[in-house]
Amino acid sequence: MEVSNAVHQAQKELANRFDFKGIKAEISLDKDAIHLFSEDKHKLQPLVELVIGKLAKRLSSLKNVTQGEPTISPTGQARQTITIKQGLEPEMAKKIAKVIRDKKIKVHPQVQHNTVRVSGKNRDDLQSAIQAVKEHDFPVALDFQNFRE
Repeated sequence: MEVSNAVHQAQKELANRFDFKGIKAEISLDKDAIHLFSEDKHKLQPLVELVIGKLAKRLSSLKNVTQGEPTISPTGQARQTITIKQGLEPEMAKKIAKVIRDKKIKVHPQVQHNTVRVSGKNRDDLQSAIQAVKEHDFPVALDFQNFRE
């Protein structure tokens, strides 16, 4: 939701920016990617900075954003794709579960598709598992949800 809001804000700013007047430039959102197009290869980098800036202002973690290599056609048109990661990759989920197991906390981490679910009897143990994962800096943005109230 935040990503689509950031893309819509970037599209509105693109329509109003003076340095993009008279130049065909587009920002489009796919299911898990943002596609950028510019008819001038020199205008692609400001377009990328515009989208990344809007994502950062909407408090979307930039750890989940991967910029692809720009492709420039012989006519000078440039395209670039910004991929948005959703969920955890299986290898990363296994690493997170291993970090929790190595701390010898009385909790049970389970890898479920693209999430890691941690269950335990004591709330303090669950909080210490969250703290252990936060201390270990992973290259993806992590979100913690507590269903136990």
